[in-house]
Amino acid sequence: MQENVASDFEQRIAGLSPEKRALLAQRMPPLSIAQQPMWVLEQLQPGSVFYNMSLPVEVLGPLNIGVLEQSLTEVFRRHEALRTVFPIIDGQAVQLVTPAQPVHLPMTDISHLPADTHEAETQRLINELTHEPFDLEHGPMWRARLLELGPEEHVVVLVVHHLVFDGWSRGVLTREVGLLYNAYLKGESSPLPELPMQYGAYARWQRQTLNSELLDEQMRYWLEQLGGELPVLELPADHPRPPVRTRRGAAASIRFPKSLSDALKELSRREGVTLFMTLLAAFQTLLYRYTGQPDIIVGTPISGRQRGETEQLIGFFINTIVLRTQLNGNLKLRELLGLVREVVLQAHDHQDLPFEKLVDALQPKQRDLSHTPIFQVMFAFMNAPEQSVEMPAMTLTPLQTESRMAEFELTLNLSDSESGLLGGFEYSELFDAATIERMVGHYRTLLETWSLTLSKQSASCKCSPPRSSSN
Repeated sequence: MQENVASDFEQRIAGLSPEKRALLAQRMPPLSIAQQPMWVLEQLQPGSVFYNMSLPVEVLGPLNIGVLEQSLTEVFRRHEALRTVFPIIDGQAVQLVTPAQPVHLPMTDISHLPADTHEAETQRLINELTHEPFDLEHGPMWRARLLELGPEEHVVVLVVHHLVFDGWSRGVLTREVGLLYNAYLKGESSPLPELPMQYGAYARWQRQTLNSELLDEQMRYWLEQLGGELPVLELPADHPRPPVRTRRGAAASIRFPKSLSDALKELSRREGVTLFMTLLAAFQTLLYRYTGQPDIIVGTPISGRQRGETEQLIGFFINTIVLRTQLNGNLKLRELLGLVREVVLQAHDHQDLPFEKLVDALQPKQRDLSHTPIFQVMFAFMNAPEQSVEMPAMTLTPLQTESRMAEFELTLNLSDSESGLLGGFEYSELFDAATIERMVGHYRTLLETWSLTLSKQSASCKCSPPRSSSN
């Protein structure tokens, strides 16, 4: 249906005069500032699947498929971003919202296969679904499938393009599907109020609000922070950097106990910082110990949801900010946390400047293509407010998917859950799995050491990495 709508739209604008096409483009919602560079990259790499987000969930219990489809249908009706395609008018992409349609989940039954093959076959099907390109102009920007492993064992797989979805959106989607499923299962109506804003309206507001004066002021700040020749982080890799970097990579999972996250929260509270700041400071310390470089530059994604109306909205809001910290071996833990706190707060005060504009401003004409500009390492901490929703007689568990791509040489992804700190290292082909596993162990040892520092005396952050992993 979405493809037909987009095709009809193309036919209608084909007969318009240049003046009428320009007027139509002005009336339609533009791409948001965050969407624009991603759309450009997709044009440069047709058929790319790098921005496909896979969201598989294992469902154990008596699943009512019809009610699940009804719940997804209502979520897709509520959130126009999920029904948006991106046609081009005179070289300019715009947002076109397609009509709401019932959501159907194609079923793949693998229950007849031997039980010991279910996990591998599930992963194969998830990969197959994830590594199929999306058509940005015609859509749809999502696809879904239901895998049946047994009468009361299913995996729901939703793959969405990053242009219309981000990590925060996953929490919104999970909560709404859960609330709707519970209501519809009882024969009740939707308990969710109508949304106060849609993504297209946000994109228009953002373009009008972020005027040149504001962005110029923020650009001056970032040029002051990052001007001049920036250091390249030289982690001890197992393989040399290729002349032109690739996105081939892998991932190693992290699961730290709740006792550790609770202790780190207490440490953070006592020192007047957030858990994000503490985890970041530990990561930067780890990088310092591995490289011996005191000038540590790390990128981090931020939600980009400054307006309250956007907190319960599905869409792509994320931006990237740069955190540059000068470390030295004489810093005490309290001093380090205070330093990181100031770096983070100042960066957040200047978060409106699109990262891509900063890259353009800092990037030399002839740059080294073997690594990403500005920073080579990313730290991401997911703290989106995911409210758990109890599903009748069912257990829902998000599944980990195999990561075969890496945007940066090293990315640490963490989230705080009821069971502790979860996440993993996503790493490029520069590293072997054993090296990353050791790094996971060193990071955990560092956090455990800090968590024991509950007295007023703070340990120095200068020391060598532990010789053995403590997984």
